[in-house]
Amino acid sequence: MDLNVSVVIIYFIFLIVIGWAFRNLTSNTSDYFRGGGNVLWWMVGASAFMTQFSSWTFTGAAGKAYTDGLAVAFIFVGNAMGFFFNYLYFAPRFRQMRVVTVIQALRLRFGNKNEQVFAWVSMFTTSISAGIGLNGLAIVTSSLFDFGMEATIIATGLVVIVMSVTGGAWAVIASDFMQMIVIMAVTICCAAVGIYHAGGITPIIQNFPNDFVAGTNLNYMSIFYIWAFSIFLKQIGLTNNIIYSYRYLVAKDSSHARKGALLACVLMTLGPIIWFIPAWFMAGTGVDLASMYPEQGANYSEASYLAFVKLYMPAGMVGLLVAAMFAASMSSIDSGLNRNAGIIVKNFVQPVLFPKMSEKNLMIVSRLASVAFGVLIVSLALFLNSLKELSLFDAMLYMSALLGFPQMIPSFLGFFVRKTPDWAAWATMLVGAVVSYVIALVLQPADIEYWFGLTTSLTSREWVDLVVAISLISHVVITGGFFCLTTLFYKGLSEYRESAVERFFTNINTPLRKEEGEHVHLDNRQRMLLGRMVAIAGILVMAMMALPNPLWGRLVFLSCGAVVFFVGVMLFTAVADVPAGHDSDEDDIDDADDIRYPPEVRS
Repeated sequence: MDLNVSVVIIYFIFLIVIGWAFRNLTSNTSDYFRGGGNVLWWMVGASAFMTQFSSWTFTGAAGKAYTDGLAVAFIFVGNAMGFFFNYLYFAPRFRQMRVVTVIQALRLRFGNKNEQVFAWVSMFTTSISAGIGLNGLAIVTSSLFDFGMEATIIATGLVVIVMSVTGGAWAVIASDFMQMIVIMAVTICCAAVGIYHAGGITPIIQNFPNDFVAGTNLNYMSIFYIWAFSIFLKQIGLTNNIIYSYRYLVAKDSSHARKGALLACVLMTLGPIIWFIPAWFMAGTGVDLASMYPEQGANYSEASYLAFVKLYMPAGMVGLLVAAMFAASMSSIDSGLNRNAGIIVKNFVQPVLFPKMSEKNLMIVSRLASVAFGVLIVSLALFLNSLKELSLFDAMLYMSALLGFPQMIPSFLGFFVRKTPDWAAWATMLVGAVVSYVIALVLQPADIEYWFGLTTSLTSREWVDLVVAISLISHVVITGGFFCLTTLFYKGLSEYRESAVERFFTNINTPLRKEEGEHVHLDNRQRMLLGRMVAIAGILVMAMMALPNPLWGRLVFLSCGAVVFFVGVMLFTAVADVPAGHDSDEDDIDDADDIRYPPEVRS
């Protein structure tokens, strides 16, 4: 068996073992979908970081870096700034919502009808995002191995399903942490080798064939500036609204949520500096990627990172990098799978279909829902794979700008604008859908050229950038403006709804603090289980020193493995003593499951 294939298979097995190891921490739906709200900050931060990271970073985003230099970094800088706002304000308040799913918070804020609207729309967009990530992973694998893309999609999907179904949120979050450690170690080594071969950072910038800041295929620099500002704004908005608050529902308390956000901010700030050095380096080498990867067609730039590893890294590193890419993709796929299963169970099956279903039966339904969404995500990835000319970079931005932003507007503004009628949320999403439709299907390049008196036709890149920018700006002005205007129609709510809205705002403004030593057994189990797993992963990476490589290549594996092993040992040795009176492992679900549905409002 090929060495690189062996590395990937071993990694697959390792992920399944993680799901099995964390199965005993799951006893109810709160555990299954949000770790019982008892996850420590370092796992919270790693999981939040990994949900913004996938194989798309190594394919679509790396392809953008290869052609357009620093431009791609605006997306990730926007993410970092979004996490910083999480740290300053939003993260603790998200945890203080005291819910199992984000849709339960939206129910409190906007009522039961909006609960169903947000639930189904959110599941749709999340599934598409996961499908794009899984398809990107298949592109990577087919470029390196003799695997077919369809087989890769199906095999990866099965691993994610097994891991998520077995361990639920605990397995998802634990694997996110380990994957974050492996990815950072591998990409740092790749960046270091790229800098070494280039002779420093400055030669990489000087040898870049196009404008390093803005890239190529631009007639109007003003369009680039508008795009950069819009992307920056979009990423901040997408990380600071109720729909995307699920990252922090798992945190042990408000403090752990805040510290987790800070960790994610630091990682996302450092990431772009490290991730795209190989792609920038490859752009200046003159290597003919189109000839190396003819199967990629016009999107050959998306194989730039892989070409670097294949040409410049030691034997065996391709397998380790692909394993890291699998890790990155799986973190977004399994998060989407677990999140969607939680929504369907806690916001449809339990409140609408079977309000008296026992917790035991809900757990069975939860696992079945996880399998169903896993199959759906695999099916979407297979469909996307059939669209051969699709650019992953453009697909991801289109999806988030045209589908994600209409959801974001009411779930963000609803945090601050209180006196709105309940219909304001779904009506705002409807207005947003109309805005997206007009921009995606009605607006044409000739319209922009005519309105602004442009004498030179827009390039394909400029048009794609403008669609994203116009969509985002239109949603802020039109969709957001519509939501604010609904306050003019506010005439009070029913007694039940007033109490629910009051509870929502009371919750988010009431800090959640757990005493030092509370649930210490559970804290220690997190440290011990994950510490052992990470340390074993580090040992396995260091064992790759035995591969036939020159000394520098062996040292690369030693460095990667040593970093991973050190983190594992640090976790394992951080186990705390059990204070007297704090020896219970009983799950604290706050008042998350106290969101009941009176008969008169279930319809």
